[in-house]
Amino acid sequence: MKDALFGGVNAAVLTAMREDFSPDLDRMAAHAKWLLANGCNGLGILGTTGEANSFSTAERKAILEGLIARGVPASTMMPGAGVSSITETVELTQHARAQGCRGVLLLPPFYYKNPSDDGIFAFFDEVAKRVGGGIALYLYNFPQQSAVPFSLSVIGRLLDAHPGVFKGVKDSSGDYANMKAMIDAFASRGFEVYSGSDEFLQKILAEGGAGCITAASNGNSHWGGIVYAKRTGAEADAAQAMLTATRKAATSVALIPGLREIIARSTGDAGWRTIRPPHLPLSKADADKAWAAWEAAGALPLPGLMKQAAE
Repeated sequence: MKDALFGGVNAAVLTAMREDFSPDLDRMAAHAKWLLANGCNGLGILGTTGEANSFSTAERKAILEGLIARGVPASTMMPGAGVSSITETVELTQHARAQGCRGVLLLPPFYYKNPSDDGIFAFFDEVAKRVGGGIALYLYNFPQQSAVPFSLSVIGRLLDAHPGVFKGVKDSSGDYANMKAMIDAFASRGFEVYSGSDEFLQKILAEGGAGCITAASNGNSHWGGIVYAKRTGAEADAAQAMLTATRKAATSVALIPGLREIIARSTGDAGWRTIRPPHLPLSKADADKAWAAWEAAGALPLPGLMKQAAE
């Protein structure tokens, strides 16, 4: 897809924390800059991998402002702004717009289960009206976590009601047929479809999708950048094979603490292991398992990361 606002590889960025569980913005900003220098076109901050729902509205605002103050370009960031409250979703979205972000990622209202399509439409219709434009709204389809999927019908109604406002979707369902259905139905209207699964990057680009927004990009973005740049050919195929292998490695243990372990060992910075409850750091056995899986994939050492850490 041409002219996608966040076209390419976007990391679902880990949120660094101090021992008291407060955000460590210096550490996080350094990681974000490394990602942008090593294959990432953009950054999905405060999503699932960034533990957004473990942070308050005030903390989310402070994280975004702190990253910008430390030199992470606002234009590269797509903050997660979707919560179950219309008013806070609007507040976070307007805040992101005021900081210069081009788009936000919106979970559906996820507490009440089995809402009707009419209810989901009404929620996002109200959000769009209150936000008032000036920033792209991206839907976050992750039914395994939210238990509230986005149907094609709801997406179509939102595009009809708010042309140019609902700009795309991150589909973390793992169901490529669902991603392809969204592309087939809406790509001609400029709707950007991003895979939440690394193994689909090459395929979704070939079939009219915009790219990916993925957790494993915290460690495999170097190869994602090759796939996005080359698309086809031996080098792209080999890089896609690495994305698939590292995705499998990342999911061999609990995903978020597992990625923290990989970054901690790669940089020699144990602070990356700090994670807010209810998440917990990996056990020694699982930490060793995660590292062994990334080694077996051939990904370690992560390109440029030890150099970045030393600096």
